[in-house]
Order: sequence, then C-alpha cells, then structure tokens
Amino acid sequence: MVLRTMLGLVALAVVLYGGVCLSLYLGQRQQIYHPETTWRIQQPPNFELVDEGVRLRGWVMNPGQRKALLYFGGNGERVEDSREELARWFPDRTIYLLPYRGYAASEGKPSEAALMADASALFDRVAQTHEQVAVIGRSLGSGVAVQLAAIRPVERVVLVTPFDSLVRVAAGYFPWLPVNALMRDRFESWRYVNDIHCPVLVVQAEDDEVVPAARTVALIRAFKQTPALQMVADAGHNSIQDHADYRVSLERFLQ
Repeated sequence: MVLRTMLGLVALAVVLYGGVCLSLYLGQRQQIYHPETTWRIQQPPNFELVDEGVRLRGWVMNPGQRKALLYFGGNGERVEDSREELARWFPDRTIYLLPYRGYAASEGKPSEAALMADASALFDRVAQTHEQVAVIGRSLGSGVAVQLAAIRPVERVVLVTPFDSLVRVAAGYFPWLPVNALMRDRFESWRYVNDIHCPVLVVQAEDDEVVPAARTVALIRAFKQTPALQMVADAGHNSIQDHADYRVSLERFLQ
C-alpha cells in the first residue's frame, strides 16, 4: 500500500513536471517577447520596410546624413521613446528605429529568425543610401546586433546590457527545468562574436537586475579580441539610459 502510494506520488510529480515543461515550451515566445507594451503609438511612423511580405513601420530621424545608425531595442522596449535622444546625441547620423514584428505598428509575429531576417533587410536597404552603418543593440537587441554585425559590414557596434546566450540567462532563472532542450529562440551571441570585424563597445549596467553580470562577462570573454567596455555605475537594466556615462560613452564611440 505504501509503495503504491509512493509510486502514485512520483507519477503525479512526473506529470506535473512534464506539464510545466510543455507549458514553457509552448508559451516561450510570450515569455521572451512583449510587444503589448509598445502598441500605444504617440508618434506616427514615417518609415516602412516590407520583408518576407510583412510590413514593418518605424521612424527615421536626421534624414540625409552620410552615416546611419540602426537601433535594436529590448524585448519590451518602446523604441519610439528614444527618438529625440538619439537624434540629439547623433546629429551627424540618420537614425533608424524599426520595431520588431508585432511591435508598435509593425505586422507579424516575432521570432529569432524573423528578427534576423528583418535586421538584414533593414541594413541592406540603409546601406544603399549611407556610406557607413553603425548598430546599437540593447538587451534582447544585443543578440540581433551581434548576429547582424557577423554577417554584414557594420561600421561599429554597441552592445548595451548584453548577454552571451538567452538560453543561459533563462537557465539561471529556471535551474530546475531543461531550458537548453526547450528553447527555440536561443540568441547565442557567443557563437557569432568572432565573425565581427569592426570595433565593438559593450556597455554594462553595474546594478543590472535582469541580465546577470556573469552573462555579460562570458560574452566579453568569448571575443578573441577583447571589446571596449563601459561600466555605468549605479545603473539598472531599465534605467541605464538615464545616466550621463551612458550617453557620453555612446557619443565618443560613434562620433
């Protein structure tokens, strides 16, 4: 009787654990991407790109400059909110802010493959009219920026609050789950860094409460040639842009 009860409890635990794993697998993109935070648009888009039949709408500032800057934001970031700051910080660059699929006024659904296809298409279009194209990737966007810089002739790349692997970040939050086996959108930046052949700046938040410092350090160590590093003191993951050191480091690197 006791053995039967124990076996029943073990079976129940296995079923519950399997259910949790299945739920995580099926709902992982809802955990990774948060377009719902960007749907309230205050400034009408003035730029459009159609990639793979999907219409993406975003913003362009400082048009007509010789150099360009592409900005890829975080998983719940309203890139629209960076319009005025980036335009002011980089008056000699045309700034392109193109929300991911499903974000703001862009159509479609986000995935790693989709984001990379769109980033490549954006670069190819911008490179037709600009002599040099630099890239900033923040948080999730750092994964996009790394892969783009590995396959396109990017002038310079800035990685803000980056990680070496989204899988490893998630594994830190869920150590009791087989995250490596479950995740489809992996953003394993460490695999691509040594295909980048341009100057790289890593901007790290000292008090980053989302991306553990170990994950940023692991990314830096993956480079054969160590990138430049700016540690922004007292900054958090979502407040780094409010610190003067953040602005100054970007301006110096991208001037």
